Amino acid sequence: MPQDVTVYITDRNGERHEVQAPTDMNMNIMELIRAYELAEEGTVGVCGGMAMCASCQCYVLNNVLKTERNDDEEAMLSEAYHVKSNSRLGCQIHISEEIDGLELEIAPEQ
Repeated sequence: MPQDVTVYITDRNGERHEVQAPTDMNMNIMELIRAYELAEEGTVGVCGGMAMCASCQCYVLNNVLKTERNDDEEAMLSEAYHVKSNSRLGCQIHISEEIDGLELEIAPEQ
């Protein structure tokens, strides 16, 4: 039976949020940030989650996430600002039981 997982997200003001993420709705981190209104409206998910804008760039702060960047994500991050070695696009991190305990920080606005 699907269950919610806990994700810790630090917003652009430095405030840390503990949020519950459903594993049965085919959501991603970008959609979770928007659902909880953790970034100013219109500043995250500008391209609708197509890995084409980097507005949902996050920094992964722990070792929970086991997936690597895909080719589209690599290409977009190569053109983005504020990129670090732990940068990921939130739209490319799908919510599943494997990410329980994931800690992220939303990157500064592009």
